[in-house]
Amino acid sequence: MRPEKQFLVDEVNQHLDKSEYVFLTDFSRLTVEDTAELRGLLAAKEAEFHVVKNNIFKVASRARELPVDEAVLNGQTAIVVGGPNPSEVAKVLFKFFKDKEKVDIKTGVLGDKALSRDEVEALSKLPSLDALRSQLLGLFTQPGTQMVRVLIAGPQDFVNVLQAKVRAEGGEE
Repeated sequence: MRPEKQFLVDEVNQHLDKSEYVFLTDFSRLTVEDTAELRGLLAAKEAEFHVVKNNIFKVASRARELPVDEAVLNGQTAIVVGGPNPSEVAKVLFKFFKDKEKVDIKTGVLGDKALSRDEVEALSKLPSLDALRSQLLGLFTQPGTQMVRVLIAGPQDFVNVLQAKVRAEGGEE
């Protein structure tokens, strides 16, 4: 491989090292301003947007044994990598696509699993990590709350019977 090509493959590999996922996008209708805006939105999620040559990405993905459908590697291709939460990054991409109608997702890879465009979209619709944590916490506290209700039901019923007896005898509460 020529040194120039090896340099480009190494550069793509450095980008791929930044996360356990990669989203491939078609950016053919993006302007420079749109690209800057998208990069800013992705930077807020600690992700990066990089334009790559299809042949260079093919070489890098084959070397890493990424399950990428090479049929999608045509036209203008950019990769999105980085950030701790792929769901949040997918949300940014799909929101940007919806607002601008200029970027489209080709495919994705999450870990060692290939994702179709529809699967990336489903990933973007997942609740945020904080929402999932709060739901999980709610599930953990729910049995405890129910247990407390069961434990206090008996004494509460006894108190209610005593209060009814007092009222029936005309006494004060």
